[in-house]
Amino acid sequence: MTTPIASIQLIVFGSRNQTDIAGVLKEVAAAGFPAIEAGNMFLSFGEDTSRQLLAENNLQVSGAHFGYGDYADPAKVDAHIAYAKAIGIKNLMCSGVSDTKSVQGYKDSAKLFNAIGKRMAEEGLAFNYHNHAWEFDDLGGVNGMEILAEETDPALVKFNIDVFWLFYGEQDVVGFIEKHANRAGYFHFKDGRAKIDEEGKRRPEFLELGNGDVNLKAAYAAAIAAGAEWIVSEQDNTLLTALEAATISRNYLKTLGV
Repeated sequence: MTTPIASIQLIVFGSRNQTDIAGVLKEVAAAGFPAIEAGNMFLSFGEDTSRQLLAENNLQVSGAHFGYGDYADPAKVDAHIAYAKAIGIKNLMCSGVSDTKSVQGYKDSAKLFNAIGKRMAEEGLAFNYHNHAWEFDDLGGVNGMEILAEETDPALVKFNIDVFWLFYGEQDVVGFIEKHANRAGYFHFKDGRAKIDEEGKRRPEFLELGNGDVNLKAAYAAAIAAGAEWIVSEQDNTLLTALEAATISRNYLKTLGV
């Protein structure tokens, strides 16, 4: 059984990802992460600069993450596949579908995902769908994740399982990982809790790993059993500095053994 590699989604650094990528990568390395997940760095910063900054900070790239719109655009798909092969990553992630409020939106998206997954598999890459909580909303006796699982080929469409969104969506985190172990391998570990805001609405509160209500130890055990290759820390926002938040999360992952 191989030990997964730790990585960090750069979302916690906010707008600095566009304005200060050199500083961001320096802080990622200072926090102790060996790898990052971002978008298409070559398009954002140029190939030479991207390679130089990654080398200076001794960082790998675990994967690249894009919204549904990018996968619906053939030119962007071409660019992202070329980037993945050039930078040496296997995993590309997708967030979102064509219409989150209808069964047909998920079915139409599933057809696209199968086609893209087939093309990526032929290139030695893996297409991964990233879950949130809203894919578990009831659409009339069925939810979006159930549709995607049913309508896509497990060999072509993998799941980038986000454990916090499973928790927030009131799903059985361990049970979901076990059920979809054949699609798993690239995980987002996010922590936090559900809280009620001033208007009485339920909202997610994002916290550093180990500081929230997600049973990350159980999730990690299930991820390992499913053959996890990457455990990616993801925190949508923080009240701390990004470096402080990243360091806390990295130290927590070390307690799990990654």
